[in-house]
Amino acid sequence: MNASSKIGPLSAVSAAELLLDKLTRGARAALITVLEGPEATVGRRVLLTTRSPEPELAGSLGSAEIDARLVALGTRALAGAVTEGAHVLGGEPELRVYVELHAPPPEFVIVGAGHIAQPLSTLGRLLGLRVTVLDDRPEFATTERFPDAAVVRSVDFTDPFRDVPIHGGTHVVLVTRGHKYDFEALRKLLASTHEPAYIGMIGSRRRVRATFAQLVKEGFDHERLGRVRAPVGLDLRSETPAEIAVSVAAEIVLVRRGGTGVPIAEQERIMDRFFKKEEES
Repeated sequence: MNASSKIGPLSAVSAAELLLDKLTRGARAALITVLEGPEATVGRRVLLTTRSPEPELAGSLGSAEIDARLVALGTRALAGAVTEGAHVLGGEPELRVYVELHAPPPEFVIVGAGHIAQPLSTLGRLLGLRVTVLDDRPEFATTERFPDAAVVRSVDFTDPFRDVPIHGGTHVVLVTRGHKYDFEALRKLLASTHEPAYIGMIGSRRRVRATFAQLVKEGFDHERLGRVRAPVGLDLRSETPAEIAVSVAAEIVLVRRGGTGVPIAEQERIMDRFFKKEEES
């Protein structure tokens, strides 16, 4: 377990401030508050976050043994083995605690601020994603061009994600003005220990094939590379920037919700399933 950033008890204010900071950095967190137990422990809270390989504990109940039990409970909760709510923490002393689970907001990072990025930014906000737009051209990376984005930033494409947290709730689309920039950004994402929920990269079949061949040659994991959506988007025969943005947004929804991409009318086949039977009878 990493050393605690705050060895004393966390106040409600300090816990909220720390929680917000951790979520902004892409961490998932479990806030644990003591409801019942020895008088000295009641009302105390600790915050467990998991972004680095080991859990990090902030706050303490004043006992290394109790803190270790809280870390074990919080780790299990963040892994999905313990539900949010009240739990009895066995041992000596026995504690009744409340576990709150928090995850960073779903993010949409658009690398490239060209014509496709503008409708993508609007659609991302409509889908409830927190939109970040990155480009190396200050005149393109402006809030005037991207009023729906929460963050618009001019970056160096050699390291575009240096100040942008990438986590399991991040959706990244690479639509820069040049294939080499998309390639470098993709390489950075694949080298990260934190895999985004979605990576989509624009490009022709030939360029995508060349990109994948180079990354395989460099030793990147085949399975992880196979999850990259490239060429990006669903096959809608899109032509305009707005149409391309719709196809990309639709694919993001498909990945988030676990859809099939098959037209609902084809799945239901109302005419075949109902009216054909009536004609036969």
